[in-house]
Amino acid sequence: MNTTQANTQDNAPAESLAARELDLPELVLPIAFMRENDLYFYQETVEEFLPGNRVKVKNYGEMLLLGGCSYLDLEGHPALRAAAIDALDRFGAGIQGARLLAGTLAVHHPLEAKIAELKQTEAAITFTSGYAANTSAIPALVGRHDTVIADKLAHASLIDGCVLSRAKLQRFRHNDVAHLEELLAQSGGRGHRTLVVVDGVYSMDGDIADLPAIARACRRHGAMLMVDEAHSFGMLGKNGHGIEEHFGLPPNTVDIKMGTLSKAIPASGAYIAGSRQLIDFLVHQARGFVYSGALSPVQAAVALAALEVLQKEPERVRRLQENAAHFASRLREAGFDFAESPSAIFPIICGDDEKALRLARGCQRRGIFVQAVVSPVVPQGGARLRAVITAGHRKEDLDWSVEVMAEVAEELGGILPAREAA
Repeated sequence: MNTTQANTQDNAPAESLAARELDLPELVLPIAFMRENDLYFYQETVEEFLPGNRVKVKNYGEMLLLGGCSYLDLEGHPALRAAAIDALDRFGAGIQGARLLAGTLAVHHPLEAKIAELKQTEAAITFTSGYAANTSAIPALVGRHDTVIADKLAHASLIDGCVLSRAKLQRFRHNDVAHLEELLAQSGGRGHRTLVVVDGVYSMDGDIADLPAIARACRRHGAMLMVDEAHSFGMLGKNGHGIEEHFGLPPNTVDIKMGTLSKAIPASGAYIAGSRQLIDFLVHQARGFVYSGALSPVQAAVALAALEVLQKEPERVRRLQENAAHFASRLREAGFDFAESPSAIFPIICGDDEKALRLARGCQRRGIFVQAVVSPVVPQGGARLRAVITAGHRKEDLDWSVEVMAEVAEELGGILPAREAA
């Protein structure tokens, strides 16, 4: 090919490439069916957060948010706004590189010290996301001669971290400690490590890990224990400090404490807290820390401010827990199956994918911003609405939400098993 021909092809109009078909695997999610039936509503655009746990959504207008994860209702808090502005003034919008080089700014160590204080550990390390934390820490802790045992419903990022580690991966039945004991008895051996990974609160079912029994099993068999507290930190415990506080356990119950800074703490990023030995090891061995840019100064400053508010305003945790209990009571009265979730996450079980999609769409048309979760994210037959309660919800809004869901469910039929049984 001569130079003229090469230049002609390089400068070909973009339109000639737009229709190119790629050899991709088939999508499991029935996107075509969903779009044809006006049931595709993923990535809806939120244009503005409004007071009273409301949002302005493109093509819908103002809606009550019933599907977000800002459990403590901190987005508009003046302390967080002030922290963001100050960080922007001091550091600008970006970062200067990875943490081990020029990326550690004056806000990073105070944030990690505050996390360690709240989690009652010797130290902490931050990552740019929960996914980065899990897929970096687990491969650093175990390798191909080791064993990692995960709860069957552990978050995808935990499982991906297990796979990347090349350790022998085993799964125990969800929250079944007897099955975990069986696997622990078979694992390990001289010179081999065993790591057990679980969620604190499971994001699709809202149930809580049986931490007392899991921790005892790990101690008996000499296994390390890692708990992903993406949803339990800020939600569980009298002060929102997480699953150890919830069960009244000592702060050294969990060896590797992971959590996010993008849910109850409305910033971005994630952390791992633990012993000084663990954190020093991860600083130099966790690839997502060593080879990634630092957490942005604005997000780090907002996260630090939010943690300080959590300490100063524990009534937010109490309001969250009271709202969750109220919502559960109303769902129970209306006859919905929500798997008796003990947390602020409510899986409103519909069973059939299409019913869950139509229930969500009906609620959205009446002003409730809530989403359906269908297979393969949840098992076939386990489709549900995933409703999430925060400290910012008013009880009258929660009552209205249940009334709307019940009206739509009645129109669709077959979604309220308790009512049908009666």
